[in-house]
Amino acid sequence: MPALPYRAVVLTVSDSASTGQREDTSGPAVKEVLTEEGYQVVGREVVPDDAEVIARALLRLVEATDLVVTTGGTGLGPRDVTPEATTTVCERMVPGMAEIMRAEGLKFTPLAALSRAVCGARGTTLIVNLPGSPTGAVESLGSILHLIPHALELLRGNTEHPQ
Repeated sequence: MPALPYRAVVLTVSDSASTGQREDTSGPAVKEVLTEEGYQVVGREVVPDDAEVIARALLRLVEATDLVVTTGGTGLGPRDVTPEATTTVCERMVPGMAEIMRAEGLKFTPLAALSRAVCGARGTTLIVNLPGSPTGAVESLGSILHLIPHALELLRGNTEHPQ
């Protein structure tokens, strides 16, 4: 399997962070994990909880990167629409990754069962939704980090399986 770095972008979805009413703490936490793992984080953005705005951002970002990681908007709140926006953009879903994140999250909190995060692909780019809390985002990402390089290689058409 080719060596990292893969290019990644972190997209925080939050009404309050997008207007400057609160600091985005989950985006920097996710960026730090990706950087420590060798990913080349080429951008970090914040958008409001608006399905059309999220979808437009995702469509733009998948053109320039291998991995888009979102944080926020995955719960049951009325403005939590990140999974819906992601689903409209993805050509293929990767439900197993989201299932792993929820299963691992249940080891820390029963609230993980309420996550509606999804994972999918558009073209050769993988999109991963994470929860909005820094702890939940980092733990969820950590549970699937070992899968992401192989997923990215498969999306590129490199179908050899690791030993």
